[in-house]
Amino acid sequence: MGDDVLQGYRQSIDNIDAALVHLLAERFKVTQAVGRHKATTGLPAADPGREEHQIARLRRLAEDAQLDPEFSEKFLRFIIDEVIRHHQRQQGGTAA
Repeated sequence: MGDDVLQGYRQSIDNIDAALVHLLAERFKVTQAVGRHKATTGLPAADPGREEHQIARLRRLAEDAQLDPEFSEKFLRFIIDEVIRHHQRQQGGTAA
């Protein structure tokens, strides 16, 4: 016998977590394709201008959604760093 309200919240959290995992998987499929394209065209693994633009964009979105922009930036930077590491590996380089 448990708290039905708490169980309902937890089920919603579980559903959201599953959606996040699937969204991240889709995102990484696309970034892997980007990495292959960069490797075949000789483009650098990192694009600091694009990264900064995306960070600023996500911070604005976070503020609009009443989410801590610092948290959103840390989250996106983690993802960007992982993507760059994958791109460097695709180009035969070492991860920074």
